[in-house]
Amino acid sequence: MSQHVVDRNEAAAVYAAAVDNALAPANGAPPALTDLYRRERAGMVRLAHLMCGSNETACDIVHEAFIRLQSNWASATDPRAYLRQIVVNLCRAHHRRRAVEQRHTSVASVPPMNLAPEMDETWHALVKLSPKRRVALVLRYYEDLSIEDVAKVMGCRVGTAKSLIHRGLASLRQELQ
Repeated sequence: MSQHVVDRNEAAAVYAAAVDNALAPANGAPPALTDLYRRERAGMVRLAHLMCGSNETACDIVHEAFIRLQSNWASATDPRAYLRQIVVNLCRAHHRRRAVEQRHTSVASVPPMNLAPEMDETWHALVKLSPKRRVALVLRYYEDLSIEDVAKVMGCRVGTAKSLIHRGLASLRQELQ
């Protein structure tokens, strides 16, 4: 049996060609959107993963976010911030759908994630937080946004964002002790 060894550069070239194909100007995507996709996709997938807990869902959310960004490209004054806002809103919608599903189904099992012991413990504590507190903590400490920017992205007042962050940290501390 022969094994095919894939060169990293070859794989990167194939991936870049696929991205170029998907976002080619013939498909209506401006070149700046293609550049934004290359720069921000991986970070946005990580952000969505931290908020949703599933890499597959995160990839779907980010893909949908770029589609929505493309359709509103002309009106986007700060495309990266607009993209982040779309990702956060789609994650919120995902949590709302999931809550409705859980109310109407009796089976709600999430496959365990294999992480480093300290990350595994932190991840399980983070998952136990309410979606609003989790989003606030992820935006503040993972995305490194200011409290004012967290409030803007979440669509709430600065005081509410501070409270969500403070209470989320307190919950994490209590859970991890």
